[in-house]
Amino acid sequence: MTQNNFPLKSWHIENMEKTVLKYVKGLPDDASKWEIRKHKKYGKLSNIIRNINYDMKHGVTNDQVIEVFSKIRHEPNYCDLQNNLEAMNRLGDLERHWKETF
Repeated sequence: MTQNNFPLKSWHIENMEKTVLKYVKGLPDDASKWEIRKHKKYGKLSNIIRNINYDMKHGVTNDQVIEVFSKIRHEPNYCDLQNNLEAMNRLGDLERHWKETF
């Protein structure tokens, strides 16, 4: 019998993708006061990096994180984000900080 060191690896991969997408999309224009308050508290770059690092402790690899960055930058599914200059700036900041860390 082999031991599964990362039993929820697929969940952590999905969570990392959702975290990156939420950060890149930013706060919507019609956000409620509750959403604005939560974004101020948890939507900073440092919190996003901490969440990704937590997912990495549970089986996500550095290559998978970089793959998500390139997927957002190049795949046609994310053309609305690719056309948004602010979103691409946030993605660039995240990529720069990630490359400095690793």
